[in-house]
Amino acid sequence: MASHSDTLVVFFGATAGANGGKLGSDEREIILLVWQIVDLREKKVGKLHRCLVKPDTLELADQCKEETGLSLDDVVNAEPLDKVLLQFQQSVTSELKCLDRSSYTLCVNSPLVIRQVLHPEASKKNLVLPECFFSFVDLRKEFEKCCPNTGPANKLEIASMLEHVGLAAVSEQLMGVREVRSMVQLILRILAEPYNHNFSLVETVKYKFDSGTCSKTEPVDNETIIRARGLPWQSSDQDIARFFKGLNIAKGGVALCLNAQGRRNGEALVRFVNSEHRDLALERHKHHMGSRYIEVYKATGEEFLKIAGGTSNEVTQFLSKENQVIIRMRGLPFTATPQEVLDFLGPESPVTDGAEGLLFVKYPDGRPTGDAFVLFSCDEYAQNAMKKHRQILGKRYIELFRSTAAEVQQVLTRYLSTPLISTLPASPIVPVPVLATPPFLPTASSSRDCVRLRGLPYTAGIEDILEFMGEHTADIKPHGVHMVLNQQGRPSGDAFIQMKSPDKAFMVSQKCHKKTMKDRYVEVFQCSTEEMSIVLMGGTLNRSGLSPPPCKLPCLSPPTAYAFPTPPTILSEAALYQPPLLAAPRPHQATHSPALAYYPPQPHLYMNMNYTAYYPSPPVSPSTVSYFAAPPSVAAAVAAQPHHAAAAAAAAAAASSPVLPQPGALVRMQGLPYNTGVKDILSFFQGYQLQPDAVLILYNFSGQCSGEALVTFPSEEAACRAVAERSSHVFYGQQIHLAFCN
Repeated sequence: MASHSDTLVVFFGATAGANGGKLGSDEREIILLVWQIVDLREKKVGKLHRCLVKPDTLELADQCKEETGLSLDDVVNAEPLDKVLLQFQQSVTSELKCLDRSSYTLCVNSPLVIRQVLHPEASKKNLVLPECFFSFVDLRKEFEKCCPNTGPANKLEIASMLEHVGLAAVSEQLMGVREVRSMVQLILRILAEPYNHNFSLVETVKYKFDSGTCSKTEPVDNETIIRARGLPWQSSDQDIARFFKGLNIAKGGVALCLNAQGRRNGEALVRFVNSEHRDLALERHKHHMGSRYIEVYKATGEEFLKIAGGTSNEVTQFLSKENQVIIRMRGLPFTATPQEVLDFLGPESPVTDGAEGLLFVKYPDGRPTGDAFVLFSCDEYAQNAMKKHRQILGKRYIELFRSTAAEVQQVLTRYLSTPLISTLPASPIVPVPVLATPPFLPTASSSRDCVRLRGLPYTAGIEDILEFMGEHTADIKPHGVHMVLNQQGRPSGDAFIQMKSPDKAFMVSQKCHKKTMKDRYVEVFQCSTEEMSIVLMGGTLNRSGLSPPPCKLPCLSPPTAYAFPTPPTILSEAALYQPPLLAAPRPHQATHSPALAYYPPQPHLYMNMNYTAYYPSPPVSPSTVSYFAAPPSVAAAVAAQPHHAAAAAAAAAAASSPVLPQPGALVRMQGLPYNTGVKDILSFFQGYQLQPDAVLILYNFSGQCSGEALVTFPSEEAACRAVAERSSHVFYGQQIHLAFCN
């Protein structure tokens, strides 16, 4: 409504939950509306109206019952909100006609009833509010303007304002009626001498969210930004604006956050027009979007610009058309042309300006990424386009999502800043600099001195892997961590780590298997450098064996220094593995190893294969691993023995090996339940003063517990006593066998 309106409608509302300063903070529905007309020109008042509203959820909080004096029986027979609003509009229109007035403006004592209650509830119930609810005057701000020495508006109460102008408090018991009559008296008082106040501070509620762009050089007030977390992954900027309905979001003020793979991570940064609206947005912490609650926190302007800001002229030109609906297409064939995309969308969803309304996302060298953004002039066309979600173009199904200008900026910035050979940032805890020249793959060997990590979080970095490895990081070879990336240059969830010896690799595979990293368990398998090299060169490693890398590109003969040598004779590893852990031996190739294609480090040769990012290992220090490792000199002597004899010999050799940090004796446990943990074994040997690192549970190659464990006791006497006392005891329903291996 215009600020020159000569009629005010004093308006009050209460909810089934918290009221007063916390009105709307608990998402409770409106149960009471009270209003009365004030003619500013004639200084007359109309009839006071009080209407109860029936909520969808028939439940009243105790605080509400106490403050309003209402019970559930009072509201159960009332009209729903849409009918009460219609009644409000009809009564106000009728009274205005009698007063010969044509326009009016709502007057409230706080914006909460309009911004935090009425608009959010109407949005959830898909109600169309009358135009009068998109503008109002706040009596507190008008009073502050009229009487500047009364203090800030957000601290004013009706009672204090009445007292300031010399009016007594209204003696009325009914909530709502009391507030409206007090406000009417206050309005009439400041309209008269000596105040002669003119109501002009009209606030507005935006009808819709305006999309737009944001420059990285644009100043952004830190007090206007919030971070919303827990959003559904398919939510758009319009959905977020609807969640904050009633609050004014700045133009282009919704920035959906993307993860390292360019996918939405369920967070968004929202910029409001001022700090007052930001503070009201924070009150919607844990309010619901559908069935999900959304967390709302403070954020900074720097964070917003990092996500939403852009400097690309191409993006600016693409987004120069205002009030356009943006759709993101993902999974396009790399050979797709603009005309093919237009034909795919069809005539029922015409793209704005045809091919000019398409923006294909490309790498810095011009290669397509499979992503594109499309502009539509109205929501109807965009909805028609969304019906093509997961339909086929060429031989690929296409995903379509509602998008935002900020997402366009993010995606373009991310891909345009992507190096041709992807690398991950170096760990801050690694003081050794990354190699300046392109590194080469490790020399292939059948020695099983490597481990493969499978199931890593896609956001995992080198520091996460080092933390995951724990004490075993001291046993990593220099430059021995290899992160495997897929053909799009994104993390594949795999990594290979070169250890100093097969013993160390075995220890890591046993100790770290199925440990968690960022809420995901990671599988750890022992492997050889030959297997690692083939995977890093683009081949695959699975249960059916090794598949060599594709040879689609011209192959060059490798330099002599980098050639893959013939695998040496395979050394028996019986001394290192218990019988359940032995894998099928690899047949020895006496002649020569299969020819492997050599790929030089030029960027374009990595387009169709996997590649890795290399990191230096941390500075090494003397190992403190308190587990056995069979010395190589024992391996040959044990290899030919039967399984039980070999296992005993291996354990005995390990126990007497100088690599143990302290003297001790090994005891082998057999018959353990498959879900046994270290704590269970420590509890079984309670009283023997064992530390957690004295227990080593053995796993088979499928990642399951083998039913066996090795326990290091502080002395031979303690080990003998444990075998004598605990052998054949029942452990979680199973009989345990103990054998002294020293």
